[in-house]
Amino acid sequence: MWFETDRTMELEPIDPETAFELYIAEKETSVADATVASHKSRLSFLLRWCEERDIENLNELTGRRLQEFRLWRRKVGDLTKVSEKTQMDTLRVFVKWLESIDAVEQDLHKKVRSPDITPRENSRDVMLETEDAEAMLAYLERYEYASIRHVTATLLWHTMLRMGSVRALDIEDYDPDEQSLQLRHRPETETTLKNKREGERIIAVSNEVSLVLDDWIREQRPDITDDHGRNPLLSTSYGRVGGTTIRTYCYQMTRPCQYGQECPHGRKESNCEATELDNSAKCPSSVSPHPFRRGAITHYLQSDVPETVVSDRANVTSDVIDQHYDQRSQREKMEQRRGYLDDI
Repeated sequence: MWFETDRTMELEPIDPETAFELYIAEKETSVADATVASHKSRLSFLLRWCEERDIENLNELTGRRLQEFRLWRRKVGDLTKVSEKTQMDTLRVFVKWLESIDAVEQDLHKKVRSPDITPRENSRDVMLETEDAEAMLAYLERYEYASIRHVTATLLWHTMLRMGSVRALDIEDYDPDEQSLQLRHRPETETTLKNKREGERIIAVSNEVSLVLDDWIREQRPDITDDHGRNPLLSTSYGRVGGTTIRTYCYQMTRPCQYGQECPHGRKESNCEATELDNSAKCPSSVSPHPFRRGAITHYLQSDVPETVVSDRANVTSDVIDQHYDQRSQREKMEQRRGYLDDI
């Protein structure tokens, strides 16, 4: 008992809610909004766990208790191995921050355990296949030409941009003469880039993309500003298109039955609830915006575009491309390398 008292003498008591608020306030000044939201969500389970166990002072956290939380979190969330690692890695960062404000014993973060996973397990394999993307875009070009869904799909696929980057574009960021888009980090008006200032760049777009953008701006785009007086490239009658809306568009557009394909799941449209627009995410073949990016990156790599070019355009390092985006098989990579070597 004496050892426990001596160990905590220099710690400053703090309740879980206060610590959480201070931590999030600091994160909001140093990381992207999406990262802050993720940390809030994951750490909310720690607050719930502390409340259930009447832990009102985080000085009481120990390695054993952190392991108890891990087992509880796994049980209540039915987590996959990858999800459990993400949860515990975020907890480790939080505990290390607690050390910096004398809320827990030093080096306690080293006792936060998480599963070991291989790079393959840590990657996300879901992507929009090239043939599906081409079929979808062909359908949109014929039946929904220069609509907001057509423009959204065209930008996501042909530019490899993240959803947040597409949403952040203004009309002024598009140069029809140079056929280019300028990506800008503008946190003061609520459009951030994931890599902040380092994510700012100018990317070229093809004649095909420029034509769609020109027709969208001239014929279809609602002439409206957002809440900050800016002219969003992707706008609705309510202002700048929201991230949730873009995600919904993606789920809707990528259902095979919606671009003239047979249902790969053997479902009849008459009794498939996923055919309803609001339920489009329930279709096993529909995908969110990120698989557009992964599929596009893989498509460009398969088309022999140099990895450095893809890396710069997509604003992602080669290591991250290899681990999280590049879905080429080892044999495909070998044959592509052979093509270069045969020319020497």
